[in-house]
Amino acid sequence: ILTSEQLINLRDQHSIREGHEWEPYEGMASQRKRVEKIIKNAPFNSLGKRRFKGRRVPIDTMPEIKDKIISTQDGFGKILNEIGRTQTPMSDRIVTMSPDVTVSTNLGSWVNRKNLFSREKNADIFHEKNIISGQKWIFDPCGQHFELGIAESNLFLLLGAAGLSHSLFGERLLPIGTLYDPFIMRGLDSLNYSCYQDARFILVATPSGITLSPEGGAHQSIGTPLIGMAQDGLAAFEPAYVDELSVIIGWGLEYLQRDRSDVTDQPGWLRDSEGGSVYIRCSTRPIDQPQRKLSTELNDDIIYGAYWMRRPGPNCQLVIAYQGAVAPEAITATGILSEDRKDIGLLAVTSTDRLNAGWKSASYARKNGTLSAKSHIEKLLENIPRVAKIITVHDSHPAALAWLGSVHGHRTVALGVESFGQTGSIDELYRHFGIDTQSIIDTAQSFDDGRPIRYAIRKV
Repeated sequence: ILTSEQLINLRDQHSIREGHEWEPYEGMASQRKRVEKIIKNAPFNSLGKRRFKGRRVPIDTMPEIKDKIISTQDGFGKILNEIGRTQTPMSDRIVTMSPDVTVSTNLGSWVNRKNLFSREKNADIFHEKNIISGQKWIFDPCGQHFELGIAESNLFLLLGAAGLSHSLFGERLLPIGTLYDPFIMRGLDSLNYSCYQDARFILVATPSGITLSPEGGAHQSIGTPLIGMAQDGLAAFEPAYVDELSVIIGWGLEYLQRDRSDVTDQPGWLRDSEGGSVYIRCSTRPIDQPQRKLSTELNDDIIYGAYWMRRPGPNCQLVIAYQGAVAPEAITATGILSEDRKDIGLLAVTSTDRLNAGWKSASYARKNGTLSAKSHIEKLLENIPRVAKIITVHDSHPAALAWLGSVHGHRTVALGVESFGQTGSIDELYRHFGIDTQSIIDTAQSFDDGRPIRYAIRKV
């Protein structure tokens, strides 16, 4: 590493003028024309520009999944299956990929419709041998799925490469990769550098949390939402319901096509004008689905990161905020606690990443003189009395939501999972880790006098 004095001496030795250090041919004098010609005619440059811009793919209306009880993982598979039925530019440009978990992440129906990619056409050997199988393993040069085997790092390398196709080849792909959420850590380096290169893709990580509890600790994830929050260039979501998931996928397919080179003004607080990649954390836990019609306002709230499932009243004493598959526990606890507490609010968080990014960005904007800047989470919590308490609950590390109390200074207790390895039913593990209905109720009671009270748990 050169000192400042050594750099000055080096600059003077090469006849480089101060302030002109980055001029391409500075200091070359009589050799300049010769060097310019060599560089211009070099094979690396002779074909012209090396960066392209692929045309945007129009995004279709996302299918509505009407199942009354379903998991987000199953919903993801059904959404892709419905997309696969269509012959549209969007359907033709989606390319899926998976490291040995194609069927268990619910891509089976999509693959049956779109086939596996291979440079040579190969028939389905199971069909040829009269082996009964629900899958059609047909290999075709026009296939739209890559089966990678057990190789999570390769998944992220391929997502990164496919996510740069518009820039490298002028043809846009819409890459969607699936893997088990716990195994994101196997490919973190490749994921990080794919985002660093501004590759564009959707990562669907499922199952997540401890909802695959019978399979033990190897298939349980705790800290992945924190990875989603920390990874630059990646917008992370964890929907509880399939209608939320459908909104997020539709938005994500458009978001990954946005081009930061088109941004001429200051980017938005969430860098939405620049675009990026998307990480969606799904669950295998089937839960009751709300029978509702999503409004434009609710669609926007889902994308910004949260909405009121139960809007708090003016004398609110307690807010319960949940993210993901623990929705039933949060809803039931809210109903029971509302019997002796005023105006309880229930906040459905779809993206702690987007909420946190918006909050921090709005804070920076105010420091820089934009005093009117206000983030989505600040607006949601601004009318909650300061004496009200917040309980957060999440099938993940509690730190992912614990920061909510810092927005307006509310006392907060964060419930979540901080260890793994236990095996049992979902109810048993939720009870063990303190994210079940009774634990939420006990926590609310501890705010009052420090002593938990046992309520009669019933479905609300």
